[in-house]
Amino acid sequence: MSSESRTGRPKASSRETLAEAACELFLEQGYHATSVSDITTRAGVSRSSFFNYFASKGDVLWAALDERILALTRRLRDEPAGDADARVRSAVTALADGFRPDSLALAAAQAEAMGIRDELQREAGVRRARIAEAVAERLRREGVDPLQAEVLGAAYGGAVLAAIWRWAARGPGRSELVDVLTAALAVVPRADSLDQADGALA
Repeated sequence: MSSESRTGRPKASSRETLAEAACELFLEQGYHATSVSDITTRAGVSRSSFFNYFASKGDVLWAALDERILALTRRLRDEPAGDADARVRSAVTALADGFRPDSLALAAAQAEAMGIRDELQREAGVRRARIAEAVAERLRREGVDPLQAEVLGAAYGGAVLAAIWRWAARGPGRSELVDVLTAALAVVPRADSLDQADGALA
């Protein structure tokens, strides 16, 4: 059987179908009132199929970003030494390359309708912290003062999540996430611009 529909459009994967079903239900009846069984019934797949792709219903929203954060962490860990600022900015910017509007973007834009604002804020904090630690660890390895590295890591983590929320608020397809993230990162200072603060941080 062809993997394309009659219109030539590729059939959605089970993962995409599950994410779409989950978001429909989150909008219709609220995030907390929706169960994994509800999602699998709507998507027409088994519970085991759901857990092949997602660890929980919350993972439906975060899985794509989590994969990119993991890739970012590995890149910052494995790349050879060099210009710390340039390597960090390049790696963090790459996190947004090709990022298309997905279930997280929809949830960010429709948090009130889904009844998920508090949940999103908590989970966004977890992702900010993961990015912050990955960046800080790389900067420390490059000889950046530990306190500077922690503060800059937090700034990078904040820039990523702020960019995603701003991009989502603009609506699907209105802009590219990488452009919004680039603007957000322009606000984050370079580590070498903070050298004059070494005495105060010592």
